[in-house]
This record gives sequence, C-alpha cells and structure tokens, in this order.
Amino acid sequence: MKKITLNILLFTSLGTFAQQQIGNSNMESWDNVGQSTEEPTNWSSFKTGTGGLSSFGSQQVARSTSIRSGASGTYCARVYAKSTLGVVANGLLTVGQVNMGSSTASSPDNYNFTKTSDANFSEALTGQPDSLVFWVKYTPINSSNNARVHAILHDSYDFRDPIDANSTSHTVARAELNYGATGGNWVRKSVPFVNEGPATTVEYILITFATSSTPGGGSTNDEVLLDDIELIYNSVGLNEQVADSFKAYYSVENGLTIKGADATYELINLAGASEKIGNLTTLNGMSLNTGIYFLKSGDSVVKILVP
Repeated sequence: MKKITLNILLFTSLGTFAQQQIGNSNMESWDNVGQSTEEPTNWSSFKTGTGGLSSFGSQQVARSTSIRSGASGTYCARVYAKSTLGVVANGLLTVGQVNMGSSTASSPDNYNFTKTSDANFSEALTGQPDSLVFWVKYTPINSSNNARVHAILHDSYDFRDPIDANSTSHTVARAELNYGATGGNWVRKSVPFVNEGPATTVEYILITFATSSTPGGGSTNDEVLLDDIELIYNSVGLNEQVADSFKAYYSVENGLTIKGADATYELINLAGASEKIGNLTTLNGMSLNTGIYFLKSGDSVVKILVP
C-alpha cells in the first residue's frame, strides 16, 4: 500500500479554515492495477496484511467502474467476501493494517490495527470530526446479512479493531454502523462520532469497512461498493444550518450555538416533544444527547445534528 498525504480542504464559512480528510477518499488512485495485490492507494486489505497466516491472504478488493450516477470520479472500491481455508472470509478495507493470526475468524489474533511506526499503515489526524459520511452499495447474498463500518479516533497507540483491553484507554471517539442491503442502489450513510474517552487527544483515525458485521459471518460473494468517504467537522461550522432569521449548529466543544436575534427559540426532539424554550442566553452552550433536533423561532426551523 502506497501512502499519500491526508487531504486538506479549505472552506469559507465564518472565515477560512482547514479540514483534514482521508487520503484517496474518492477511490480514484490505485496500486498494482490488474494484479492480485491491487488495492486503493492509502488503503489496505489482506494482500498487504501481516501475521502468521498472511501468506494465505486472498484478493478481496478490486477497482470498479460501477459508480453511482452523478459521481465526480471514475472508480469506486469493490470489497467482497470469499471462502478461504473452508470458511467465509469477510471482505474488508482499512487505513490500518490487517493482522492474520488465526484460521478461526472470531479469534482475537485477527484484527486490524494502526501501525504508528509505519505511515503506510496508519492515518494521522489532528482534528476531531463530528461524523463520517460515505456512499455505499451493499449487495448481500442473504438478505439478513449486514455490512459494517467502524471508525475510531484515538491517541498515539497501535490501536486494534476489534478493540482489545489495551486499546480501550486510548479511545477518544467512535463512529459505528451495521447496515443492511441497499436495494441495488447507492446510498449515502452518515455516522456520528460518539465521544467515549478516556483519551482526549486525537492523533490517529482507524477506519474499517467490512462485508459482514460478524467475523466469519455473511456469505461468499457478499459485495460492498464504496466511494466518496468524508469527515464532517460541524464544530467549525461546515454544516451550519441557516434559517430566515437565524443560524445554528452543534459542536462537541461548545454545545448548541445560535446566531441571530435575541428572540424566543424552541428546541424540539425527533419525537416532536419540546426539549427547552428560551433565548440566546439560556440556550447557547446547551449540551444535548446524540440525536436529531429541530430549533424553531417563529416560522423558521433548522435541523440540528448532535453526533
């Protein structure tokens, strides 16, 4: 896996700021195309794995042109499950490295990890995103199968996924989602990062996409098409929601932020119940549980995403 530098994107919203993105997040750059070791640049799978069984690693990721309508690029990643050594091996793609230590899929000797000593198998990150967004087309052989994405923000440590006892104390936040078939369509998924701690300093991100939510689960030929992965930073105002008379957003650091007239605002949860009614003084800085809320003032309403 050849490493490329993390993308820095500039936006103008309440000033200019920089955002870090995962390298080759649009799956346009590929290494060893046409060979069994073909992998998207900056990402890895079994063919670049390590561990006692790494020589048995099979190709389970390939470049595909089956992109969604309206996509700006040419390629996406096709990740697929296959039978290896008589058991179903989930297809997976990670920004870390795969450790293949056991033929038993659920063994703790099988994991993906951030290899901090090798930039080819680690993804440095200095900011803290609020959510992970990606486009996916998931086609399982059995309609009851679920695919999975798991992203972990952590400090400087060779962090493992699945998380082991030694990794737990290095966790800052996680974005995790098991999802079902997308009905033959490309679907945009947005997964919030939930702060877990006890670590507080983000230095790396470990992301893993898998064709099954269960190690050794799923079915041979389960397929995930993956494209346009993005880190969203609501805390710096990228997704600030604007109404006619005010604008608002939520950040982990500062809570609810409303900018507008010192009027009466009502915060409503997704079930339609009123959470709180107040003005700028009583609502600004308010901490909220993870979820979706609506902020209303007069006839103006904005949606607030709390990661």
